[in-house]
Amino acid sequence: MTGNSNAQWDAQWDRVVDVVVVGSGAGGMLSALVAAHNRADVLIVEKDALWGGTSATSGGGIWIPGSDQAREAGFVDDLDDAFRYVRGLSAANVPDENIRAFVDNAAPMLRWVTANTRVRYQAQPYPDYHAENPGGSPTGFRTHLPLEFDGKLLGAAIRTQRFPSPAASLFGYLQWTFAETYQLLYRTKGWFTHLVANMGKYWLDLPFRFTSRKDRRLTLGGALTGALRLALDEAGVSVWLGCPMWEIVREDGRVTGIVVERGGKPLRIGVRKGVVLAAGGFDKNQQMRDANAPLYPQAKLSGGVTSNTGDSIRAGAAIGAGTMNLQSAWAAPVFYVPGEDRGRLCTIERALPGCIMVNQKGERYLNEAASYHVTGQEMARRQRDHGDASPSWMIFDNRYRQQFPMGPLLPLVPDWLQSRGVRQILCKGQSVEELAAKIGVDPAALAGTVAEFNVHAAEGRDPAFHRGEAAYDKMYGDYRHGPNPCLRPLTEGPFYALPIYPGDIGTNGGLRTNARAQVVDDHGAAIPGLYAVGNNAASAMGESYPGAGVTIGPAMTFGYIAARDLTGANN
Repeated sequence: MTGNSNAQWDAQWDRVVDVVVVGSGAGGMLSALVAAHNRADVLIVEKDALWGGTSATSGGGIWIPGSDQAREAGFVDDLDDAFRYVRGLSAANVPDENIRAFVDNAAPMLRWVTANTRVRYQAQPYPDYHAENPGGSPTGFRTHLPLEFDGKLLGAAIRTQRFPSPAASLFGYLQWTFAETYQLLYRTKGWFTHLVANMGKYWLDLPFRFTSRKDRRLTLGGALTGALRLALDEAGVSVWLGCPMWEIVREDGRVTGIVVERGGKPLRIGVRKGVVLAAGGFDKNQQMRDANAPLYPQAKLSGGVTSNTGDSIRAGAAIGAGTMNLQSAWAAPVFYVPGEDRGRLCTIERALPGCIMVNQKGERYLNEAASYHVTGQEMARRQRDHGDASPSWMIFDNRYRQQFPMGPLLPLVPDWLQSRGVRQILCKGQSVEELAAKIGVDPAALAGTVAEFNVHAAEGRDPAFHRGEAAYDKMYGDYRHGPNPCLRPLTEGPFYALPIYPGDIGTNGGLRTNARAQVVDDHGAAIPGLYAVGNNAASAMGESYPGAGVTIGPAMTFGYIAARDLTGANN
């Protein structure tokens, strides 16, 4: 365009930038940062009053094949193995090119992040969820966890970062690492001193503590998003909070801008290079769930944040974007505490010895120690086919109650001191039969299930569902207990029950994209100027969950790919 035509084009907009990123999770923030690094003028718009998205509430793990960090830990990965592993699990409608793009770019993405931000990751000996499949890694080192980050470096921005999920923090405010989780779980030597020290640091963070509940010692997803936000601030990238997007503008086939609301007024933002949609799925949109995801029908049970309502998926579809796998979600068993705005993911507790999960008939119907995605899927299918799994019940004895947490129920804390919401859902009986009556299950059926389980658990076996046999099962079992770290008879009364539901940690179907993260129509033709990453796009994993970190890992990788593509760095 000539100078005059440029001026005329600019005049139709309230603001013109090179790149607009919609959403402030890890994928969106990284995309913005890479684009800014490549000399683009970038703006992030975030619907909510808080930044960080679901990423900030999460464990912050990323699944990255072939990383430098894994190599330093002694694990030399084969990218062809990683591709074979994901391809075997993913949906048939996910193109090979998309999976290959993720596998080939994941390690370069992490290398770039390490070189250009204060984000630091460490590869973990965390087995792939289906490590027995071709290309799977039973020894792990594809899952990476973030190291701590000092939130004081963020200045005032720390006040508007999302709090961690209640399931990923202690008492709803104290952040912790996975190492500290295990220290508290097993109450190893020095656990109490360490806990008191961390609580002391939190409460003595003065004068900040007088005006905020925020823990400025950032871990997990808080550390990841905090370090990315600091890099954005240093790069001069603005983040507009409370700024929902209402419309994508497409002119002559190309996306040229978006319409947002800011300060209660519509604002037109033009883009010279492109728009990156990174605003999450439709976790909390009940109408979209009813229309697209009947297997996961309850929005309130999702662990996603309340602002994830599918706005950008609908806006993309309105201008001709294709969608794919909208029926899919990152399935998970969740506890629901009355009054909370999301379900609480249940991960470790199910694998520990001294508990079982039963349906409303008092029957076991799955391997409780399987990955949360597999468990969530099996629960959802059971509910669809039989109508007796939502809720199911986690049953555990007094020995378990004193040793371990069960979701929101904390050990060492008497029942009467638990929160009001937990007291509302906790059931207790002096015998298995008494407990069964309180949860509406046939007493004879539950007593029979427990008795049969106990016979085999005493021998370390689960002939019905093979709990504790897979590498993943053992990882979350009690390493001190044998012969099977996941199995122990339930014999010590009183007995307890908590309702557990088939839920999810977010939807993962969305806009159809190609290997360059470009949004495409239903015929596969790219829509120039429009990209989508994270749960805004249909996942390259299809309806599968290959390992811990396959939500944020691909989100960041495709964010990296998108930014390089729209700024010409891939040419």
